[in-house]
Amino acid sequence: MTRDDVIDIFRQAGAFLEGHFILTSGLRSPVFLQKARVFMHPPLTERLCKAMAERIRAEVAGDIDYVVGPAVGGLIPAYETSRHLGVPAIWVEREGGVFRLRRFEIPAGARVVIVEDIVTTGLSIRETVACLEDLGAEVLAAACIVDRSAGKADVGVPLIALCEYEVPAYSPDALPPELAAIAPVKPGSRSL
Repeated sequence: MTRDDVIDIFRQAGAFLEGHFILTSGLRSPVFLQKARVFMHPPLTERLCKAMAERIRAEVAGDIDYVVGPAVGGLIPAYETSRHLGVPAIWVEREGGVFRLRRFEIPAGARVVIVEDIVTTGLSIRETVACLEDLGAEVLAAACIVDRSAGKADVGVPLIALCEYEVPAYSPDALPPELAAIAPVKPGSRSL
């Protein structure tokens, strides 16, 4: 699957939004990829996650024991990707502002791949890596549908991106005038 194929799926689902958006990272952007609008369509989600599973198989050596998704955004792609990999899907969720594996146990040495929806700074993946490593897991890689940083985000492990799509992101105090003239909207899920 190519970058254009992925972006076309977002456009088909009405998930390629333009305006002034406050990203989960706090940065501002003229483009927001509203993956929830893609995930409401099982056939589109399946196409993306099947392609991501194929990419993971090609790039990760050896067996994978679990796919782990950071809640909330990583839940659906982690589940659907795990289905194509034939391994269990579990997730981390925030407890007191810190990711924890609240509902599941994994054995020390478990080989895991983190699956996320969209990466901008990589913070959610880094926090997930820290949680899993504290539990003794071996984090083999992370994967995402879209890497908005185009390879610049450091997630602490190899990052497998189905699509790299660099979109400008600005600090709130360094907005270009055309973006500053539009009222911002915060569609992300970090606070959930």
